[in-house]
Amino acid sequence: MSDLRLRTFRAFSRTPSLRGTARKHAAPAPVIEPAAEKPRDTQKPKGHSVVDSAIYCDGRRIASPESLAETYRVLHKAPQGLAWIGLYRPDQRELNSLAQEFGLHELAVEDAIQAHQRPKLERYGDTLFVVLKAARYRDATEEVEFGEVHVFVGPDFVVTVRHAEAPNLAAVRRRVEHDPELLNLGTEAVLYAILDKVVDGYAPVVAGLENDIDEIETEVFRGDPKVSRRIYELSREVIEFQRATRPLVGMLQGLRGGFDKYGVDEELQRYLRDVADHVTEVVEKVDGFRELLRDILTVNATLVAQQQNEEMKSLTIASSEQNEEVKRISAWAAILFAPTLIGTVYGMNFDYMPELHWQLGYPFAIGLMALVCVGLHQIFKRRGWL
Repeated sequence: MSDLRLRTFRAFSRTPSLRGTARKHAAPAPVIEPAAEKPRDTQKPKGHSVVDSAIYCDGRRIASPESLAETYRVLHKAPQGLAWIGLYRPDQRELNSLAQEFGLHELAVEDAIQAHQRPKLERYGDTLFVVLKAARYRDATEEVEFGEVHVFVGPDFVVTVRHAEAPNLAAVRRRVEHDPELLNLGTEAVLYAILDKVVDGYAPVVAGLENDIDEIETEVFRGDPKVSRRIYELSREVIEFQRATRPLVGMLQGLRGGFDKYGVDEELQRYLRDVADHVTEVVEKVDGFRELLRDILTVNATLVAQQQNEEMKSLTIASSEQNEEVKRISAWAAILFAPTLIGTVYGMNFDYMPELHWQLGYPFAIGLMALVCVGLHQIFKRRGWL
């Protein structure tokens, strides 16, 4: 085993794996002809959970086993080989087989079966278990769609377990296969390529969220009544995206903290630092989105309150004007009621009414009507009703 591969193996453990130790004393590996490349690892696997299985040596694919058992046999014959097994929604039996062959911890296997895990990085002896959340943005529905991938990384193997179509690891595999120098850095290089693919997938999500926030700002100041619901729903998507990205900061810090301790290749260190920079940028932007949406929601609530106050003010003014009109109508109704009342009294036509046969009875009735009307008019005018 070359010094370069020994350095990369130590990135995961101070002590070599049992499989690696056993292969040091194995007989020289037979010459295996490179396997012909064929289009595999498609985004929608059919039939069984093994999407693609490959054995690499010196950064090049030398075999493409069709089953897990065949992968184990070929890997045993190539002590310096590196196995990358890609699975899509595997069952308990397949993961148990991998756990027995590569010494995977039962807790990590249980997490890989159940899925729906938070992004995390855990070390079990000389094996790393990494959970990543890939994301893509559905602009039509303004939703962030997440995919989950579990990665087991050992000294001479990488096992990827997907529970959704995203991320498309076929692109990652093509990338590393077209860069033998990168793949020759060891299993950490495969982990780097997967991390890089997942983090690069966050850029369109950030752009989509940023565009929708710009639209929301316009709608808020335009007074769109539906914008409050849109702000709430987009805030929920931002929070979910934040939960998928923020743990990556600590995960990559943990990897970077072991660079010197485990002798990780300098070139690979630079690659991982670049991924960490991109993650930090994404996390900062997502944090900014959440704060911005909170501020927009506050501004929208203020604008809605101001609009309601203006409407209440208009209603108050209209009500006051209506009250004034009612006062005027009531005052004139009272003034006109007085002569009507007097006329009604003297129109009863009783025989014994002194005023009916009185010579001054008519002028008295007219004068009384005028006096009452003038008096009521002055009273209402002083009160501001007229």
